[in-house]
Amino acid sequence: MSQPDHLKPISAPSLGGTFPLPGTSHNLNRLGYGAMQLAGPHVFGPPSDRPAALAVLHEAIAAGVNHIDTSDFYGPHVTNQIIREALHPYPADLTIVTKVGARRGDDGSWIMDASRQGLIDSVHDNLRNLALDALDVVNLRVGGVSAPTPGSIAEPFSVLAELQQQGLIRHLGISNVTPEQLAEAQAIAPVVCVQNLYNLAHRTDDAFVDALAQQGIAFVPFFPLGGFTPIQSSELSAIAASLDATPMQVALAWLLHRSPNILLIPGTSSVAHLRENLSAANLQLSPETLNSLDTIANEQKR
Repeated sequence: MSQPDHLKPISAPSLGGTFPLPGTSHNLNRLGYGAMQLAGPHVFGPPSDRPAALAVLHEAIAAGVNHIDTSDFYGPHVTNQIIREALHPYPADLTIVTKVGARRGDDGSWIMDASRQGLIDSVHDNLRNLALDALDVVNLRVGGVSAPTPGSIAEPFSVLAELQQQGLIRHLGISNVTPEQLAEAQAIAPVVCVQNLYNLAHRTDDAFVDALAQQGIAFVPFFPLGGFTPIQSSELSAIAASLDATPMQVALAWLLHRSPNILLIPGTSSVAHLRENLSAANLQLSPETLNSLDTIANEQKR
């Protein structure tokens, strides 16, 4: 019995196509990898199975993934150190995207820290633990988890722009922001990507996604599979069953269909789950299926 297309071995050209980061030489396969789950429980401390974590990264690169999302506050330091151990010296086409604006307490707490010194220290922590002389892309993380927090981001973003001028950062992005905050950042330095909460059931940023596409800026959804708000439903399961796929594969495929500037960074600590996630790029969703998925999203808003 032959395997369904979405379970067959994948190759780089099948990872959802490519998207060029504006103003850069980076042409990214649209399905990437998020490294957060390489750390221990609650993204704190080392993984229980370090060889398995290394194997996931090796498999991702072998499958054609050429962008990895990480941060030195994952662990802290853990995911970047594992990435370095697994992949350094890095493939020439690999883009590593990290983020700053938070740190971890000794008890594992998340502490927002966009102070000047905090940002400088975070950039140098990332450089040291990744063994890099310059970071490809650094996102300024602002706001909470569920929604952006309005207000000026000029001061912290200016710090990152200074570090870019010093040659420590090549390109800048922002995370968990409003369109107004994007415009404020762009008045200071070019922005190549925006990373916000967005998925099949959480579509507050629909208009923002489209506006970014018009500017050629990448939109990178965090929690593409729901995060703290699961997107599972009987309707989604039924659609997935009709496609001989899993509900999560359908949710990822929907994002790839949603807009060409969307880059995905689903995370996992399992090679099998990694393969399942990446195989979502092989799912073709018909107009009728896309309409049905839109109906599910609208119903979940109520």
